[in-house]
Amino acid sequence: MNYLRLEIICWSCLLIAMAVSTKAASVWKLPTAQMVYEDLEKCRQESQEEDAATLRCLVKKLGLWTDESGYNARRIAKIFAGHNQMEELMLVVEHCNRKEQDTSHLDDWAFLAYRCATSGQFGHWVKEFMSPKEVER
Repeated sequence: MNYLRLEIICWSCLLIAMAVSTKAASVWKLPTAQMVYEDLEKCRQESQEEDAATLRCLVKKLGLWTDESGYNARRIAKIFAGHNQMEELMLVVEHCNRKEQDTSHLDDWAFLAYRCATSGQFGHWVKEFMSPKEVER
């Protein structure tokens, strides 16, 4: 009888956790270049133009970063899904996230992981995404 209760409790906890994570995931929306520019300006002002702090502020506002786990590789890959290399991009982001992880210096972690991930093809995609032709002014 105790085993059955334990099993019911475990399944209930699992279902609750799934419902909470599904709701949290469904709230996030793909950012547009316009959203990025607007949030970037706010972050520049908040961080007094300091690059690493500005970057971390921006990616937090866009829902691409948490101080606990760093960059959300899946969300970043969704932004660039049109390049048909989601798995490869997720691997690069996750690698750079782990390589540069430093929970005592979060701004530096965000900046160095970004620099690592954008040192290759992904960097070109970011520049293309942020090109002025995509921004409605």
